[in-house]
Amino acid sequence: MTATLMDGRTLAQRTLDKARLAAGAIVAEHAVVPTLATIMVGDDPASAVYVRAKRARCEEVGVRSVLVALPATATTEQVLAEVRALGDNERVHAILVQHPVPAHVDRRAVFEAIPLEKDIDAVGSAALGRVILGFARTSPCTPLGIMRLLAEYDVSLDGMDAVVIGRSPILGRPMASMLINAHATVTLCHSRTRGLERIVGHADLVIAAVGKPEFVPGRWIKQGAVVVDAGYNEGNVGDVDFDGAKERASLITPVPGGVGPMTVAVLVEQVVIAAAGQLGKAS
Repeated sequence: MTATLMDGRTLAQRTLDKARLAAGAIVAEHAVVPTLATIMVGDDPASAVYVRAKRARCEEVGVRSVLVALPATATTEQVLAEVRALGDNERVHAILVQHPVPAHVDRRAVFEAIPLEKDIDAVGSAALGRVILGFARTSPCTPLGIMRLLAEYDVSLDGMDAVVIGRSPILGRPMASMLINAHATVTLCHSRTRGLERIVGHADLVIAAVGKPEFVPGRWIKQGAVVVDAGYNEGNVGDVDFDGAKERASLITPVPGGVGPMTVAVLVEQVVIAAAGQLGKAS
């Protein structure tokens, strides 16, 4: 068996095309351009690449993208001041704090300062709580992008045995919650989970988001399983041994070209949704 590739690029383009129409309707009705503000602390090279990609996709659909660049020495209070100023700015509809931030910055305090209606990646506890309970207006972009990909390829989650590897509050934990809300049976694992090979080997769906290159060997994958690699590491390598896994899986996401394009497309879409909500227009 050789797996079918789950093409994130094509679905992402369709998502962006719909966002373009919605953004144009907002401009026509309100004379307001949906606007995303991104705060980047430091000069992490990978972050710079991601920010450029997001800006390009925003411009593609008529969304304004503003970058607030802070030095790596910025304090928590300095970052908080920028978040609060953007929160008070009616011309800004969405706020994104680019990951990672330097270790000395209190990331949780920064996330909690983002107003709920502008928290398009659901990093604050109020937004994340709505994701867990299943009534979020916007959701963490990568998990939502993965859910869209699974739906695109007719993966029935009802009763499926799913394993999520990675427990971060911006990916692994909301991913598990979204799968549970879709009636999957979910095991949430991480790099220290005992017996991980055995757990993965029983899974119908494996979502790898642990941030370690080729952490999941292909031999762990059950024959016919669906594999979603949400990792991106140096050298265009995911968290799964792609060559080994594709010989056992039924469906698999490539790296790049799978989850990544969907993350960015969903982000842009949710900027437009946030703008619509703040302007009193149904999404």
